[in-house]
Amino acid sequence: MKVRTKLRLGFGFLFLVVLFFGATALFYIRDISENSKVILKNNYESLSFTRGMRSVLDNNDLPLNNHAINDFNIYLAQQERNVTEPGEAYATRKARIGLKMLMHGGKASVADQKEAVLYTRQALNDIERLNMQAIVRKDNNARASVSRATLFLGLVGTFTFLVLFSFSVNFPGYIADPLRALLDGIREIGEGNYSKRLHFKENNEFAEVANAFNQMAGRLNDWENSNLATVISEKRRIETIIEQMQDAIIGVNENQEVLFINDAARKTLNVTDDKIIGQNTGNLVKSNDLLKSILQDDAGLKPFKIVMNSREMYFQLQSSDIVVPNTQQSNGPLQLANRSAGKVYILKNITEFKERDEAKTNFIATISHELKTPISSIKMSLKLINDERIGDMNTEQKQLLEHIKDDADRLLNITSELLKLSQVETGNIQLNFVSVEPGQIVDYAISSISFQAEQKDVKLEVIKADNLPMVNVDVEKTAWVLVNFLSNALRYSPARSKVLISIVKRSNELVFSVKDTGKGIDEQYQKRLFERYFQVPTDGQNKSGSGLGLAISKDFIEAQNGRIWVESAIGEGSTFSFSLPGVSTQHS
Repeated sequence: MKVRTKLRLGFGFLFLVVLFFGATALFYIRDISENSKVILKNNYESLSFTRGMRSVLDNNDLPLNNHAINDFNIYLAQQERNVTEPGEAYATRKARIGLKMLMHGGKASVADQKEAVLYTRQALNDIERLNMQAIVRKDNNARASVSRATLFLGLVGTFTFLVLFSFSVNFPGYIADPLRALLDGIREIGEGNYSKRLHFKENNEFAEVANAFNQMAGRLNDWENSNLATVISEKRRIETIIEQMQDAIIGVNENQEVLFINDAARKTLNVTDDKIIGQNTGNLVKSNDLLKSILQDDAGLKPFKIVMNSREMYFQLQSSDIVVPNTQQSNGPLQLANRSAGKVYILKNITEFKERDEAKTNFIATISHELKTPISSIKMSLKLINDERIGDMNTEQKQLLEHIKDDADRLLNITSELLKLSQVETGNIQLNFVSVEPGQIVDYAISSISFQAEQKDVKLEVIKADNLPMVNVDVEKTAWVLVNFLSNALRYSPARSKVLISIVKRSNELVFSVKDTGKGIDEQYQKRLFERYFQVPTDGQNKSGSGLGLAISKDFIEAQNGRIWVESAIGEGSTFSFSLPGVSTQHS
């Protein structure tokens, strides 16, 4: 039987039970109501009429006058229309005969009149007696009806309650039990038990759902069995690929147990234990500091050096999480979000690139150093040529020499930046930390750039707060960064504009800023400003530098535990800033 049919039959049965109980109750209530109406109406009215007629006889002297006779006749007529009981009609006729006798009382003797009154009273007594007996009888009948109705309604109500209670207890099971079995089956499938099957005896929709569930479970089971060999084959293929890779690779699960390690990693880490797979890394790092450093990500972003086979080798550590779908069953609903299942560590051998980079750095340092001497000689020769004692020059010659001087200055700046870059790349930055007032650094930078500002008619304005703390920095290199900021600001600021240099204290650090009124820097270039050799595209009106100044500035500031950044928007100018940690001693 279909579930829909079961529901219809169940609710139809409930409707019939309720209808039966309601109809039975209505029938007995109506029966009781009708009996009560009869008792209160017909017999009570007959008693009222007889009481009225007796009152006429009691309150008037014999012979009765016309008014009394008229009142008596009215009551008698009403009684004649309300005859309901056996024998009541006869008694009523006797009362009519008595009235006629009373109507001729004026011609009769007193004894006859009294006899007529007595006859009439007997008739009225008979009417009262008959109606009183009827009231008692009907009252007994009504009481009996109430008793029967109460008993029957009690029995019907009890039967209805038992039926409804049994229905409410048993009928939901026809729906809930299959649903519960289906839910348990789905949970079993969710936990990977593809052998779970459902069996329902009834031929209904739940049986169809069970068949579909069994087919799904069977296909999942077939899929798992058919793919098991493929998965094992793929696992072995991946293990072979990892084993043959030149980079050292280590895999660790979420319980810090080694999942895999290739031959390159064994040689790099000097691991000789053949049973390292499955071991806890906490035990392995006790005797291997290099492995401990790798697993704790201490290698970080910087390359590190390992001596292997009497040769210095350089490696770069890369790590990434192993992310898998979370199919674990919890108390709540099935969780399908991703979860971390461990980490993969890759040691990339960058020895070749490191050696090439060092060769490039040495080459740049050598060339820069060699170029500095002839460029200085060229500048000296230009200065001598400009001396009027050697001879006069025409305007075109002076302009040409001025261009040569500018290019020589530019070449000298580039060689200086290349020399500083070679120091940074080789790690030979020599920092001379001293405690100094922040204002002295700004004054030192302004004195170096003031001549260029005067030539371009740009005003340099300094804004700083009072009682700024001292800073422990390398004054020369910090001032060099500030000079670099000011040079860029002068290069891109229009004539007769203003450049603001500010020093403010934020928390435990001092922030140096240089704000210009140039055209600003597009947001797409801001993130790359501090990269080496990167230059913002220009419209040809401003000569660009080597693309090294800001990169070197970043290295100088970060070497002093500071930060460097830029804030800019097209049409609003640019603000270059760097922060340095302050010292507790304050200038008074």
